[in-house]
This record gives sequence, C-alpha cells and structure tokens, in this order.
Amino acid sequence: MAEAEGPEGAEDRKPASDEAHSAFSPPPGTEPEFTGDEQPTSEFTVPEGLPLPQGEPAEAEGSAFAPPSTYSAQHPPTTYVPGAGGFPVSWMTESPWQDRMRTMLRMPVDVRPVPEPVQKPAETGPAVGRVLDLTLRIGELMLAGGEGAEDVEAAMFAVARSYGLDRCEPTVTFTMLSITHHPSLVGNPVSANRTVRRRGTDYTRLAAVYRLVADISTPEVDVSLEEAYRRLAVIRRNRHPYPTWVLTAAAGLLAGAASILVGGGVIVFFAAAIGAMLGDRLAWLCAGRGLPEFYQFVVAAMPPAAFGVALKLLEIEDIQASAVITGGLFALLPGRPLVAAVQDGLTGFYITASARLLEVMYLFIGIIMGVLVVLYLGLQLGAAPRPEEVLQITQRPLIQIAASMVLVFTFAILLQQERSTVWIVTLNGGVAWATFGALHYAGGIPPVPSTAVAAGLVGLFGQLFSRYRSASALPYVTAAIGPLLPGSATYYGLLLIAENQLNKGLGSLTNAAAIALAIAIGVNLGAETSRLFMRIPQAASAARRRAAAKRTRGF
Repeated sequence: MAEAEGPEGAEDRKPASDEAHSAFSPPPGTEPEFTGDEQPTSEFTVPEGLPLPQGEPAEAEGSAFAPPSTYSAQHPPTTYVPGAGGFPVSWMTESPWQDRMRTMLRMPVDVRPVPEPVQKPAETGPAVGRVLDLTLRIGELMLAGGEGAEDVEAAMFAVARSYGLDRCEPTVTFTMLSITHHPSLVGNPVSANRTVRRRGTDYTRLAAVYRLVADISTPEVDVSLEEAYRRLAVIRRNRHPYPTWVLTAAAGLLAGAASILVGGGVIVFFAAAIGAMLGDRLAWLCAGRGLPEFYQFVVAAMPPAAFGVALKLLEIEDIQASAVITGGLFALLPGRPLVAAVQDGLTGFYITASARLLEVMYLFIGIIMGVLVVLYLGLQLGAAPRPEEVLQITQRPLIQIAASMVLVFTFAILLQQERSTVWIVTLNGGVAWATFGALHYAGGIPPVPSTAVAAGLVGLFGQLFSRYRSASALPYVTAAIGPLLPGSATYYGLLLIAENQLNKGLGSLTNAAAIALAIAIGVNLGAETSRLFMRIPQAASAARRRAAAKRTRGF
C-alpha cells in the first residue's frame, strides 16, 4: 500500500511529532509567498547587474562559515566607507601616530579604515609570527618602563598595522600583553602573549622605543623586520645613561632640596641628603639580595627618619628636625605609578588601574612601616616631636622655587631621562611650584585645589612638549610633579599615629591621599586639555566623538 502512494499522497502526509520537521520551518499552510523584488536574499549576494569577481565561481552560500562570494582574502577591501559618506584618509598621516592609533583603537574592528601597509611586506605576505613577536617585545619595554596601558596598546597597534596586520586586537594588563590577528572573516586567528616580569624606570630607553615606533609607522622611513629587531636589541642592551653613584647623589640632593622646600636650613639639608643616600644604598643592597620591593621601601625610609630623630634628641635650636624626615619621604613617595594608575582608570583600563593602585598602596605602607618603627624607637628614647611644627612652613618664595627646581632636576636623573629633556622638565616643575605657591600661600586657596591646578599645568605643558617632539609625555610630566607630592601631610599623619592620635593621624593621611589623587587627576586633565590645541583625527565628526565616548561609559 505504501508503494501505491504517489507523490501527491506523500505531500498530504503530516508529521507524527515535532521531531519530524525543523523548528525553523513555518507551519503547513502559512508559507509566505514572495514575488519579484520582495524575494529575500543574502546580504552577501551580488546585486543584479554587477559582475562577479574574475576567477571566483558563483557558489551558493549555504553555510554560515563559507566565505562570501564577493570577498577575497588575498584582495580585501581597501577601506571602510560609513553610511554618511567617506571620510578623508589624510588624517592617517598628518597626525602623530599616538593620536591616529588611539582613534582607531576606539573604533570597532569592522569600521576601522584599512590603508595600504606602510612597511612593505614580503611577496608571500607578512610574517605573522615575527610581526606579533616584535609587537609584543616593544609593548613589553613600554609597559615595563611605566607607560600607560592605552599608549602601549596604541604602539602595538601601530607596529602591527605598519607590517600589514590590520585586523589586530592588542590587549594590555598590568603583567600580561596579548595580541590577536584575524587574517580574514574565515581564516583562523593567530594569538600571542608575553608576560612582563621585570620593571625598571628608564625614560631614555622609553624614548628610544618611541622613536622606533615612530619610524616604523612613518611612510617615508622603510624599516624592515630585521632592522626593527636589530634596533630593538640595541635598545635593550644599552646601559642606563647615569652611573650608580650619580643616582645615589641625586637621591641625596632630592631629599635635601625637599627639606629646604618645607622650611629646613643648611644642617637639615645635609642631614636629609646623607639619610637619603644611606637609604638608597641599603635599598640597593636589599635588591641585590632578592628582597621584594616592599621591603626595599621599608629599609629606605628608615635612615632619614633616624637622622631626624637624632637631631631631635640633640635639641639644637633653630633646627627643624621634622624637615629631615619630610625630605626623605619626598624621595620615596610613589608618584610615578600613582599618575599611571589614575590615567589607566580614566581611560577605561580598570584592571590595570586597580593593579597599579594596589602597587602604590603596598609601597606606601612600606614607607609608613619604616618611618613608624623609627619614630616609636625615638619616643622610647625621649625624643618628643612637635607635630605642629611640621605644618609651620616658612614662606621663602625665591628659595623655595630654586629648591623645587633642584628637586625636579634630581628626580629626572633618578628616572634615567635623556639630558635634552631634563632642563625642560625642570622648568615645568618650577612653574608648577610657583603656581601652587601663588594659589595656596598668597591666595589662601586650600591645598587640594591648588595642587590640582598646578598639576594640570604640568600635564598641559608636558603633553604639548611631547607632541612637539613626537615622544612620550612621561619624561616631561613625572619629575615635574615632585614638589607637589604630599610629604608634609604624610609625615604629619605618621607622627600623630606614633603619638597614639589615630583619628587625627588617619585624617592627615586621608588628606595626603586626596592631594595625591588631585595630582594624578590634574595631570590627566591637563593632558586632555592640551588636545584642544592640537589637530585630532576626526575631531569634526560627531560620530567619531561618540564612538570614542562609548568606550568608557558602558553603553
């Protein structure tokens, strides 16, 4: 009887259960009818009248993983044209590479413009593995040198695009770098990562890496992969520009200048300098023994505090012993990682920002422990400190401006900056302290807003200097904030805690934290304000501004 049924009988049969038909098929009798132009087609099909690409057969796109008939991995589209019309490609070469790459990183990967590769790849295409390895090594040097996560991503993206890997997604965290290359819509992605295990402050090396990235991303300069590897190896092998004894002397001069800044005299200057140099040598000894950085800060904070307690026990008149300890704190406060942490948080890199803030907290606790141990011993020996004298800073404008510039000069040497940038950042720091003094001492404005305004000027001028020289902004900013660090507020809080006045002590430490955050936020705000004076890619396009704003607003 089954053989007797024809095709008509088969069509009239209905399935016995839901498993007999697809869940996506319409119920019988409800099939829509399409005629003419209403017939739906795939978004990848070629419109009528447009010839198919030569050499590629017209295949039905039945699978979601099949390549579209109009796409060729060997000949991808040259650029993306938005619905509102094309945008000029001139901004890709007229603006600094930092701004170009940052703008494209804030775009979704499918709407980024795809220019011709700057550095010519080989005939068989770019060596993906070597390009990714070079990109990670450059990013590692920048991240280890203290650069912000966004700038590291921009540099990695610039290197990858310059060697033909335009569909790349770099990712930066506090200790891990990774990058993924998508060769096409259907090709297998290639990923690589690298761990940052050693960190060291060397802004000369950082400047050299910036020059390498600038040369790679410049159309007029042809840098092959082999040449880029050779230059990177030279950068890694180069020694620090200043010998160890210069760094130790710079640490002493920094502490001495800071003690003058808070009201000390000649004896206080030498006591603070000797204590800071001794602490620096002890910290180097601990580092050579493999002790963590936390204990290095504990040990480095003890000698200046011991010299301050010794001067207090001698009871010499007209000697402000608290200035010795305060000067030693200026040489240890972690201003560089604090600025980087706030910068990462404000630009949307919350994991890296949290890790940097945690690092700052550990280092700050190490300083507190080192100073408190010495202060407790001093109290047991009969040294009766006077907390009120810490905040009684004698106003000596010319001497304080000179001391602030010496402080910035020595801080720049400790950061291993190039000699050509030391004088610029010294001038920037002097302007910052003069601004703070005019607002706080002469104008009577509270220290937190005064510090924020002065730090904003540091960020503004530092960013303008860096863009003028196509370099990183860190060498022009980090040392300049040295005179603004909350050394007095920190020591005042520690002194109150040592005298068992916990509430007042914690309040002073909170004030010190507020000043530190004001420094970091002011520097970042000044850097963003500087963009008003520079030509930014796609600044006139509201769509591009919106795309950049979405990145950190969560929608």
